[in-house]
Amino acid sequence: MNRLYSAPESEASGKAAALFKSIRQAVGKVPNAYLTIGSNAPDLLEQNLQLNAVLGKSSLTAREREAINLAVSEESGCDYCLAAHTPLAVKAGYSEAQTLELRQGFLVDDARIDALVKFVQLLVSARGTLSAQHVSAFKDAGFTDSQIVETIGVVTAILFTNMINRVNDTEIDFAPVKAI
Repeated sequence: MNRLYSAPESEASGKAAALFKSIRQAVGKVPNAYLTIGSNAPDLLEQNLQLNAVLGKSSLTAREREAINLAVSEESGCDYCLAAHTPLAVKAGYSEAQTLELRQGFLVDDARIDALVKFVQLLVSARGTLSAQHVSAFKDAGFTDSQIVETIGVVTAILFTNMINRVNDTEIDFAPVKAI
């Protein structure tokens, strides 16, 4: 049950209405998380959508971005984002079994993605500055400095929606995912 105000899409006006129309055209519906964000802070929804659009043009592949989204959402405990991003991860080329691995912070069949999800889970869970050893290990897996910054961008974008959903207890409007 939503804890924050969320206007029905049909009652939205101004910037929120325009954003909702654009989202509906792009994905076929306006997910409940976006309804909540747009109902309360349309400028933040617009910024989050813009950040995701920029990240979509980054050097990180859709497969890498969805691995980050699943690993971070699991670490954060966001059931909503896990439900939203699991089908996107499958669309990006992962099997259902691999999505469960990613959520646990590893991927057996791909050393690069394995290093990526381990890095982002550490980034989200650790306090303080990451050790030089952790950063070097990530670079040794083939990630450039630019990709490290882009990775942090993806983490930032998914954490924003994770936190909204965890506070809001957003009603999940995607297929539920398996528990791990």
